[in-house]
Amino acid sequence: MSEALVVRRETQIAAPPATVFAFLTDPEKILSWMGAEATTEVNPGGLYLVKGVSPSRRVARGAFREVVPVHRLAYSFGWEGDEEVPPASSLVEIDLIDRDGGTLLRMTHSGLPTPAQCAGHDRGWAHYLGRLGMAAGGQNPGVDRGPV
Repeated sequence: MSEALVVRRETQIAAPPATVFAFLTDPEKILSWMGAEATTEVNPGGLYLVKGVSPSRRVARGAFREVVPVHRLAYSFGWEGDEEVPPASSLVEIDLIDRDGGTLLRMTHSGLPTPAQCAGHDRGWAHYLGRLGMAAGGQNPGVDRGPV
């Protein structure tokens, strides 16, 4: 795997790991910061599905590979109907580290096929991790209009 084709992000969130974990796994909480519909089966092999906001309404689909409550999630990821990044073709790994009275979230997204896909997913993660930080920290991130 080429390091150039990996998206890495870190963000400090003003909430404990258990709260952040809930915002990553509970469909109702997911919708406070991302998407229009969400379905999760939070166990290894369980479904991860998030339908995006209009106008694209893209559907992200994958399966949980690793679930360590309040500490770590790993799930396959891809887009329905997308030939470059089809469902379950890439891997998202999220570690939640108790730090400085909140949570340091470390995210790695690997398995993306091109630099352009990495750049696009990096923009998406920047947008959504910012919204996650707000929602988990008790703020309202407002209506999700998707990444710009």
